[in-house]
Amino acid sequence: MKQYIEIVKTILEQGEKKDDRTGVGTIAIPGMIFEHDMSDGFPLLTTKKVPFRLVKTELEFFIKGITDKKWLQDKKNHIWDEWANPKKAPYGHDEESKKRMAEERDLGAIYGFQWRHFNAPYDDYKTDYRGQGVDQLKKIVNTLKNNPSDRRMILSAWNPCMLDQMALPPCHYCFQVTIINNKLNLLWNQRSVDSMLGLPFNIASYALLLHLLAKESSFAEGKLVGFLADTHIYKNHIEGAKEQISRDYTKYNLPKIGTENFTSIFDWSSDQTKIIDYQSYPSIKFDIAV
Repeated sequence: MKQYIEIVKTILEQGEKKDDRTGVGTIAIPGMIFEHDMSDGFPLLTTKKVPFRLVKTELEFFIKGITDKKWLQDKKNHIWDEWANPKKAPYGHDEESKKRMAEERDLGAIYGFQWRHFNAPYDDYKTDYRGQGVDQLKKIVNTLKNNPSDRRMILSAWNPCMLDQMALPPCHYCFQVTIINNKLNLLWNQRSVDSMLGLPFNIASYALLLHLLAKESSFAEGKLVGFLADTHIYKNHIEGAKEQISRDYTKYNLPKIGTENFTSIFDWSSDQTKIIDYQSYPSIKFDIAV
């Protein structure tokens, strides 16, 4: 996608050096916008291979409100392996802290918990939270079906009261859905943007969420828009970023997406959704900064 490549180019050309929590260091710019019309295809990058299986299982994890990383690991998804509930395994760069974080299953009151049980008291990943907190996702679905012109279909994962109970404070912290001309549009806000490793996942994840909400409400798929704040490239990703922008983003067409046997977003399984005709350049290895 041209827009994504332009974001990476802008950071490489204009980014300022900045220290960060991980100690790796970044080059960063203060704010970008990503836009994509879903009628142009599903926005899965073609300038490198993006593992859609990991994107869709993580989204299912969020939608179900699960906070046990073993659920992901059982699906061979290891993108949350290094993180843990800081109340049980405090964050640290030393080897002992890293070991404790890796071994702890509980991720705390992260994204899915706030999506489905906003501000409910959090105990552990084993607790049944049904009926507790605010089910923000259900409120959006109900509004889509009963009052689709509403401009208040907003979901926030940013809960200042519970940040100290989250494995990682949400990077993509809020999204809004709006219906215009019978099309469902989704706009998300992101405070911290790992442009090479995280952003391709974020784009695909919110595009998939848009797709599912459109199926749930029977609206056509409209625009996906991301408001990106601290948009950065880690210093150890710079060479890979240069390799990626050297690739021809027009070589492959964007794929399509299909979901079979859909009944409800709340019953949806990642196995129901497939990417169709996906072609891309090979993967580029980017190490995660913890």
